[in-house]
Amino acid sequence: MLEKTKVSEILKDKGKAIVSVDPGATVFEALSLMAERNTGAVLVMSEGRLEGLLSERDYARKVVLRGRNSRETHVREIMSRELIIVHPEDSVMESLAIMTEKRIRHLPVMEGSEVVGLISIGDLVKRVIDEQHIMIKHLENYISGSYMA
Repeated sequence: MLEKTKVSEILKDKGKAIVSVDPGATVFEALSLMAERNTGAVLVMSEGRLEGLLSERDYARKVVLRGRNSRETHVREIMSRELIIVHPEDSVMESLAIMTEKRIRHLPVMEGSEVVGLISIGDLVKRVIDEQHIMIKHLENYISGSYMA
């Protein structure tokens, strides 16, 4: 099942709302938006084009540990620019493998040149757990003889 589950299904479940900030926004503004939306990262977009990604990890490593001020530092100064992306037709398992290999927690989802969403490792793990529960239920029903083919 999981090999066939697509990123598009994750976006359908969580919604395609895109949380983004302008590269000229302050880090404080971006963090405020992240807190308001309860997310660990925001896309950095300019005129509809993906420029980068700002995560809590970027903030911790590039602002806090360097003694910078979040109200004076701009997002463009600390955002991650070299992004790994996925597409709606990519599988959940492929996306998890990428995140594990690259040690990242967020992947922008692109359809052509358009950003259609952002998935987190939490989104993917939730889907894996949900599908495992379904599989376990099917197996329990099969074993108990109440399985309907």
